[in-house]
Amino acid sequence: MGAKTITHEVESQVSAPRMFQALIVDSHNLIPKLMPQGIKSVHLLQGNGGAGTIKQINFGEGTQSKYMKHRIDILDKENYICKYTLIEGAMLGDKLESIVYEVKFEPSSDGKCTIKSTSEYHTCGDFEISEEEIKGGKERAMGMYKVVEGYLSENPTIYA
Repeated sequence: MGAKTITHEVESQVSAPRMFQALIVDSHNLIPKLMPQGIKSVHLLQGNGGAGTIKQINFGEGTQSKYMKHRIDILDKENYICKYTLIEGAMLGDKLESIVYEVKFEPSSDGKCTIKSTSEYHTCGDFEISEEEIKGGKERAMGMYKVVEGYLSENPTIYA
């Protein structure tokens, strides 16, 4: 088993507490409403949203995968940090054993934030994941960040 770590950073015009609440804490309610074509539904299969919770994300018609399951490993609401592991579905199979994500929302002095994400791809056997294979997932995540940021910018009282 090998591992490849990718980091990414993006600036947001919205505050860390609001982005964290929308993208992490209440994502199972908000994301399917904002992106119904891509994410049909999100269900909590186990737990109450904190560490140990398992979520199933069901994708819309025409997507490559039907679903994926995440396990929340760390949920730090005071420091706006979430660490979770993709444990089933999506890209996993004979090439990837798991993907571990950590997302940090760092407040800035001007009321905005920086979103820092780290993804650890744990591969099976001698398989080495390429940048091209990672690119699609990163682009989808950035697209979701931008949709949520736009929604929160247009609705300044939501999650305030």
